[in-house]
Amino acid sequence: RFIAKPCALGLKVQANGPQKAQPNAILEKVFTAITKHPDEKRLEGLSKQLDWDVRSIQRWFRQRRNQEKPSTLRKFCESMWRFTFSLYIFTYGVRFLKKTPWLWNTRQCWSGYPYQPLMPDLHYYYMVELSFYWSLMFSQFIDVKRKDFGAMFIHHILAVSLITFSYVTNLTRVGTLVLCLHDASDIVLEAAKMANYCKCQKLSDLLFLIFAVVFIVSRLGIYPLWILNTTLFELYEALGNFPALWVFNVLLVALQILNCFWSYLIIKTAYKAISKGKVAKDARSDVESSSDEEEPVPRSKAPHSTISTNGTSGANGTNGYLTGATCSEEH
Repeated sequence: RFIAKPCALGLKVQANGPQKAQPNAILEKVFTAITKHPDEKRLEGLSKQLDWDVRSIQRWFRQRRNQEKPSTLRKFCESMWRFTFSLYIFTYGVRFLKKTPWLWNTRQCWSGYPYQPLMPDLHYYYMVELSFYWSLMFSQFIDVKRKDFGAMFIHHILAVSLITFSYVTNLTRVGTLVLCLHDASDIVLEAAKMANYCKCQKLSDLLFLIFAVVFIVSRLGIYPLWILNTTLFELYEALGNFPALWVFNVLLVALQILNCFWSYLIIKTAYKAISKGKVAKDARSDVESSSDEEEPVPRSKAPHSTISTNGTSGANGTNGYLTGATCSEEH
């Protein structure tokens, strides 16, 4: 409110949200009390009751749904907050790990286990990260529903489970490596999104490609070769078999499966960027999936001369967002 918003206005970020639907008491009652996605039968009934054609009623419902979406200004402020947090916690993690012996020698993660002292800096690092992921766990239900909602929900559960389990079992040394490694790419992603909201398309495209390289190198290269190698092999060699080892590794491998899924989406988007000369819209966009596509309209009710794009004119873009906004939306 006091930092991000003035910055956004100074960068001329669009403050207005999607186009608002015209007031209508009957449709508003249906929208709030019955359904936000009326079926064909209800559309026909409303059409006769209001003497509107079905296309106009569909357009009203799309505009009313889009009306609840955040404006570009709000999304910029959210990205700036996440960018600030990611930059801070990554910097803190690097400064902390530089002083530890297990940064370059992962076998030190298991030296003296389980009788390893919990340092105050490590405790703070864990509590801040755990608080952040708990906040994401709850906020995802009130944010715009993204197309990868299921994958993100699983990721947040895994993140909270991993942080909590590693803290309880004192597997915190390797936990700090996992946290720091996964924070690296988030900084560049949020910076790319802010550049996109500011309409700096070339900068946004460049940052997205840098993000793609950092994400793939860190999560498909360093993570399995460095983290999984020490938890699957070095840990077993140092301490033998015990139940927490298997639970911890199952969670880490599940996280790697999600990393592979997101890497596929990122490579797909980066390929389009190289082939078309610009970053195409990410498949994980935060645009509401139900309002992206035109709903089927009975031919008898759809006037052929009507030209509309999700309830807005071509000049105003789609769903209230500029047609030029093509950068990746969410990690």
